[in-house]
Amino acid sequence: MWMLALGAVAIAIIGAAAGALFYRSVLGRSLAKSRTEAARELERARVEAETAQEKAELQAEKRILARREQAEAEIERTREELRKQERRVSKREDQLDRKLETLSLKEESLSKATESARKRETRLAQREEKLDELLEQRQDELLRVAEMSREDAHEEALRMARDDARHEADRLSRQIIEEAEDQAKDKSCEITLMAIQRYAADHTAESTVRAVSIPSDDMKGRVIGREGRNIRTLERVTGVDIIVDDTPGVIVVSSFDKVRQTIAAEALTKLVADGRVHPARIEEVVTQVRSEIDDRIMQIGKDAIQEVKLRGVRPKVVEAMGRLHFRTSFGQNVLRHSMEVAFISQMIADQLGLKGVIARRCGFLHDIGKAMDHEMEGSHPAIGMEFAQRNGEREPVLNAIAGHHGDIPATSFYTPIVMAADAISGARPGARRESLERYIQRLTQLQEIALAEKGVREAYAIQAGREVRVMVDAKRIGDDDAFSLARTIADKVSKEMTFPGEIKVTVLRETRAIEYAR
Repeated sequence: MWMLALGAVAIAIIGAAAGALFYRSVLGRSLAKSRTEAARELERARVEAETAQEKAELQAEKRILARREQAEAEIERTREELRKQERRVSKREDQLDRKLETLSLKEESLSKATESARKRETRLAQREEKLDELLEQRQDELLRVAEMSREDAHEEALRMARDDARHEADRLSRQIIEEAEDQAKDKSCEITLMAIQRYAADHTAESTVRAVSIPSDDMKGRVIGREGRNIRTLERVTGVDIIVDDTPGVIVVSSFDKVRQTIAAEALTKLVADGRVHPARIEEVVTQVRSEIDDRIMQIGKDAIQEVKLRGVRPKVVEAMGRLHFRTSFGQNVLRHSMEVAFISQMIADQLGLKGVIARRCGFLHDIGKAMDHEMEGSHPAIGMEFAQRNGEREPVLNAIAGHHGDIPATSFYTPIVMAADAISGARPGARRESLERYIQRLTQLQEIALAEKGVREAYAIQAGREVRVMVDAKRIGDDDAFSLARTIADKVSKEMTFPGEIKVTVLRETRAIEYAR
């Protein structure tokens, strides 16, 4: 039994020893393997560290090279900029040297010129003294020969100098005017003739009196009324003069205000047709007719604005333009005249390359002040400009309204265009008319202005007063003096006379050589 136990112990001891030996062997191999792997890892780590170090060194070298190249590029740019500045400085120095040299030469030349001028001035002073002495001797000799005093001789010399200067000025002015006319004549004629040919309008005119037909002379008494109450009422509510005279079949309505005249004439026509004439009926009919005329004025203004194709016109301006239908100037209907000026202005502006719409508006509104000038103080251009400004009009329309008669300076090209169109409209044949007395008075005044000038022998007003022909003495008036005389007469006519359109002044100078054979 104990043997079995002893054998078991022995086997256990042998197994433990064998296990210990196996464990040691295995452990030795594991340790050797671990050492080998550790050595391998250590070598790999060393290699990686060396590789990383080399990479870091390479990157550092690259950065250093890049910075070095950047620094060298900046240094090179700085050097180039310095070289450019040096070249500019050198160039400026060269320029300054040349300028200094030029200035030195000029200074030297100026010194020489100054010295030469000083010597010349000295010589001129000496010659002037000699000339003064010679002139004084000659004047004394001339005075002795001519038996004139020194004052008379001085006056004669001044007169001759004035005549020479005036003659030279007339010659120069004639030359300048001829050159300007040569350049402007063709273009101006083309523009104005085209504008006149492209537009033509009929004009009708009424006088300051208007006759109302009545069926019988008994109606005159009814219009006058008991103790003149009816006619006084009619004159009071209409603001016109009612003339009832011996002329059969008519009653005359007289007024300078065409609107009032129209209201009174139409109201009187209705009263005569109705047969009921008394103060209450008169006031009723006049109120009704006045309302109708106001509506008619607005409609006439709208039709005119539509015809000239304007936009943005305020109602008060429309009413004012409608009132111009009842206003005349030298027998010319002002509304039709304004429309004609509008179209002519547009055509001239189109030919000149300007805006025809603006020119048409300026021309249409240029006489708007005539719609209220009988109610306000001042000229119709100033009244019209103020009225148009209050009703939304702007430049250049305002300047054209105020300056179309030259009252204020023109600030745009449209104002002289309107002035030209206004003259064309008023000056064309048949546009305006005037009374026989005023016509004869105007012709007489025109001839008297021309005859008042020195050297004028005869003067004749022709072309219905549109031209005056002046005959001068050829011995007293030269060719250049003739142009000066024509301009002088034209200026006096413009200042002293009132006339529509323009008047042409023609000075005729004729030299005749006559001899008789015997």
